[in-house]
Amino acid sequence: MHFSSRVAWSAALLLTVIACGAAQARRTHSPGIAPVEVDATLEQMQAAAANVRAGKRLAPKSWPAGAKVAVCISFDVDNESLWRTNPLPASMSEGEYGALEGLPRILTLLDRYAIPASFYIPVMSASLHPQMIVEIRKRERHEIGVHGWVHEEASTYDDAAKEETLLNQSIEYLTRATGKRPVGFRAPSWDFSLHTILLIRKAGFLYDSSLMAMDGPYDLVSKGKSAGMLELPVNWIADDYPYYEPAAGGSLPSADAVYEIYKAEFDGAYAEGGLFVLTMHPHITGHRSRIVALDRLLAYIKSKPDVWFATLEQVANHVKQQNGK
Repeated sequence: MHFSSRVAWSAALLLTVIACGAAQARRTHSPGIAPVEVDATLEQMQAAAANVRAGKRLAPKSWPAGAKVAVCISFDVDNESLWRTNPLPASMSEGEYGALEGLPRILTLLDRYAIPASFYIPVMSASLHPQMIVEIRKRERHEIGVHGWVHEEASTYDDAAKEETLLNQSIEYLTRATGKRPVGFRAPSWDFSLHTILLIRKAGFLYDSSLMAMDGPYDLVSKGKSAGMLELPVNWIADDYPYYEPAAGGSLPSADAVYEIYKAEFDGAYAEGGLFVLTMHPHITGHRSRIVALDRLLAYIKSKPDVWFATLEQVANHVKQQNGK
């Protein structure tokens, strides 16, 4: 790509990310959440931030086998669940693509590089396409985690009992479908309610992967005390959704530009000896023109020495072992 083209794509990318961030920031406050008013007291400011905060850094002293970096490739297998509030045929087919074309293409790519990945699957997606879990499990190296009942955003209904019921139903479904109780939780849309932290702790999850306060592993704190939950953070920069959405319609159609961003994030983690978590969606990255960015990235990472490819479950177990927990 010529320099002028790279500049143009970089500008388009910046505008896309800014627009996504601005839209998120302008979202009407959720039920049960009091906004921080312009004349808020210090106590009100503190209270607004107290539900879930970053606690102690839990970066391990070393990665297995002397690796310089831990790399976690992850997928939120949302598919049709993203269009559940208005399930029209054309929209639903866009999600269906993730199961029928995107996921098989992704699994084939992962097979070629012989690397593990973590898949977070709403029960709606799993029940509409039960073959997905069968195919993922056949590889015997991937992880399957919880990602909601119907990809519901818990903050939108503020009902602790309902949230707990849906969480337990999701755990039970995936346990039956996989033969193993899931240990990882990733909130749909990375959305926590005021109750989520207590509910996932009560459910016994090994880790959460929904929040963004640090680059590496950290302990979650709720109302000034450790919540006893390990966070393996995500971030919007290392996610395909802001670049290719809205509605997977190609708002940034250049896979080359996306690859450069992913590569820069990995390079930073490699230089720091840290953790690199990449989040993608089969109905997005699984398209032919977009999976090339992932292919290029995996080839680049594979060319580097001392890289540990792992599921988030493997990373969580290692971090806890290194921290004596």
